[in-house]
Amino acid sequence: MNEKEKRCYSVAELMVMLDVGRQSIYSLLKRKEFSWVKLDSGIYRISKVSFDQWLDHQEAFAMVQEE
Repeated sequence: MNEKEKRCYSVAELMVMLDVGRQSIYSLLKRKEFSWVKLDSGIYRISKVSFDQWLDHQEAFAMVQEE
């Protein structure tokens, strides 16, 4: 594994990737849509693998709905 390969995302990164606001991200966190941790400083870090799997599932579901 590349030493600089990301293993987690920040809330801000998810906001950009999904083109949504902060509250939308916190709603997903609250619903436990993917794995995350809350650090002592109050900062959230979201598992890259978990989020990527969730997003792939969302895209696959959307494709099925379009058929």
